[in-house]
Amino acid sequence: MFNLGRFKIPPIKNALDVALQTVRQQMPDKPGPPPRPQQNVRFANLDNMGESCELSTMNETTSPSYQSTNPNNPFLSGELQAEDSFTSYQNTYPQQDGIAPRTQSMQSVDFYASSEEGGFEECGGKPGAKINEFQAAWNVTNAIQGMFVVSLPFAVLQGGYWAIAAMIGIAHICCYTGRILVECLYEDDPVSGQRVRVRDSYVGIAKECFGRKYGARIVNLAQIIELLMTCILYVVVCGDLMIGTFPDGSIDTRSWMMLTGIFLLPLGFLKSLKSVSMLSFWCTMSHLIINAIVLGYCILYIGDWGWSKVKWNLDFENFPISLGVIVFSYTSQIFLPTLEGNMEDRSRFEWMLKWSHIAAAAFKSVFGYVCFLTFQNDTQQVITNNLRSSGFKGLVNFFLVIKAVLSYPLPYYAACDLLERALFRGKPKTLFPVIYALDGELKVWGLAWRLGVIMFTILMAIFIPHFTILMGFIGSFTGTMLSFIWPAYFHLKLKGNQLESKTIAYDYFIIGLGFLFGIIGMYDAGSALVRAFKIGLPF
Repeated sequence: MFNLGRFKIPPIKNALDVALQTVRQQMPDKPGPPPRPQQNVRFANLDNMGESCELSTMNETTSPSYQSTNPNNPFLSGELQAEDSFTSYQNTYPQQDGIAPRTQSMQSVDFYASSEEGGFEECGGKPGAKINEFQAAWNVTNAIQGMFVVSLPFAVLQGGYWAIAAMIGIAHICCYTGRILVECLYEDDPVSGQRVRVRDSYVGIAKECFGRKYGARIVNLAQIIELLMTCILYVVVCGDLMIGTFPDGSIDTRSWMMLTGIFLLPLGFLKSLKSVSMLSFWCTMSHLIINAIVLGYCILYIGDWGWSKVKWNLDFENFPISLGVIVFSYTSQIFLPTLEGNMEDRSRFEWMLKWSHIAAAAFKSVFGYVCFLTFQNDTQQVITNNLRSSGFKGLVNFFLVIKAVLSYPLPYYAACDLLERALFRGKPKTLFPVIYALDGELKVWGLAWRLGVIMFTILMAIFIPHFTILMGFIGSFTGTMLSFIWPAYFHLKLKGNQLESKTIAYDYFIIGLGFLFGIIGMYDAGSALVRAFKIGLPF
């Protein structure tokens, strides 16, 4: 499937080097000299839209950003890729009435300016820090092996061996669509015959295929939905984890979600994610350790494994929900163009992408299968709630809740960025005025807006407290579009006259499969949500 013989397995030494380098780069920097006065450097905008791109040296205390702890860190911000990975924010806000733009970066190669359509325009600039193929693989692995892997054993409960096959098959499809998406960034130079990178982001490809007016808006809308739903899922999983830890307590699931929301409200006041991003690497490592602990716990009960409990028959009522969950867990396409652009050797991108998806498919299928064999028909939506020792379960769930709370800020800020760029850039560009004052601080009503976004995600979690069903719905909706339908459509539209007939047929097959998964998955997940609301929560 992946032509394994053509690729060498990464040496253990390189993996250890990446881990050690990451640890060193997570260490706080030594205090530097006082910040220099603000300077703005203008670059010409390539699309002649009349806007300019500025690089601001504004102090970070008045400039909210997505920058990592170390400005020379070659790793992208951990949890933005780890969960959700799905955003390639390489933009600067256009200048607004003399206000220096608020810059944000994911170690981008170029600087970008926000266009009228909300897309990203290349403006040129100094290259950012480059990463090698092992560091890139770390980011992709974070994106597709995030916290929501704890729901995969429940997918095996619903889909049996078909769910395990889907974990492998969808990994192959998402690897393929990631590769062809990056191919769409390039065009052949008619003079030299060499490949030239003419596009730089998912949004740039969408604008070429869907049109400049609607391309960026369509993709950004899908991103906003997925980011907000990811925030909602973090709140929902916190409620599930806490009720699993205290099943006989006087506090129910919705109350735990509201209590969790109290710790999320202060995020509206944060000016920078630097303190949060400093913990992102350790959050990811702690989750990997927890996964290993759960697997070790399951192996201890190998004598009680229910080999015959895994179904072979296909449950058409529940299996599409499992497919949505699995698709959601593999969504990483949205930031792959950025990642490929930051690699030292871009020819190694395909090698990196294939091995990271092979590792993800192997881990997810083994994790889901082994955990289901251990707990069988009692498998819960969040597998850690199945741990039999109440103290051990409480400790593991407590750390997962902390991880979920610390993972919430990155998709939240990314969603706010897209929403603010679409709604709050001032008339006539947008319906509402800018939410920042002349000194770069949030206006009072701008702060209320940000708090309102947090309250929206908390209320939605309270109203829809069904973790796996909700994740299946998101995967069937935005996941199939971002990972299946759009990349294959872009490939056909931009490269159709250069493709072999079997490649064209496979692209159409993926588009059809995406529509099938999406329509059936949304229908079944929606029906399951309606039934769940009628039954109500059992606590």
